[in-house]
Amino acid sequence: MTTSHSSSSLSTRVSLRWLPDPAFENTDTIVLSLMGWYVDLRVDKSSGKIDWAIAGQRIVESQDPLRVLFTHAIDSHSAFDAVDCGNFTALPNGDDLETGSMPRWDLPGAPVREYEEVWRELPFREGPEGLGRGVSWVLEAKGEGQDGSTVIRMFIARIWGTYVALRQEQTHVEDGKAVVKRGGVVTARREEWDSTSGWKTKYILGPDVDKLPSMTTIGTEDGDWSVGSEVVLSSQQYIVRAFERIEQE
Repeated sequence: MTTSHSSSSLSTRVSLRWLPDPAFENTDTIVLSLMGWYVDLRVDKSSGKIDWAIAGQRIVESQDPLRVLFTHAIDSHSAFDAVDCGNFTALPNGDDLETGSMPRWDLPGAPVREYEEVWRELPFREGPEGLGRGVSWVLEAKGEGQDGSTVIRMFIARIWGTYVALRQEQTHVEDGKAVVKRGGVVTARREEWDSTSGWKTKYILGPDVDKLPSMTTIGTEDGDWSVGSEVVLSSQQYIVRAFERIEQE
């Protein structure tokens, strides 16, 4: 179910094309977006491993044509400084065509290549609030530093009955005169609500899954959340980056 007055977006990728090659789709992708923030998990269908996991801000640079810049606070490819900017065009069937250029990670040296991606909006999965009602949010963990150069970044997001959490250890190291940020392996969790059995795990990937909160423990603790407020889940502090509650019409 989708609602016309919701600011949330739930989408999947239909295809990827590296020009001039044919289009294909090798991932099970889900992107949760709300109020300028997003969490994006792409799982390779053949291996069951993370193809790409990213999270950060979604900044609209222009409306006509629609041009969107995505920051990478978390990036399983460690492309934190790469410019990720796509142009979006509506297709006749309602899908969106994104065009731009980005590193091609399946080739040696990850050369930048032009691409085309087709995206499709998904109906919201019913959550525990019941038919026609839902809660959406994006939370960012407050920087959890292990030492002066290492920090843990974590984003968790929910749109109604869909939940994704990403966690990455990042290290700042000196490379000559510059300080370079390097990312470790991303840990990911994706869960979906089932009306008969509650929250069910779809994917648990990476080395630190026990450090990612589950919706089975978060429950309905979002009753008094608001954008910018700080909340504590499983002893971890988070900043509420985006929040929305849709009541039954």
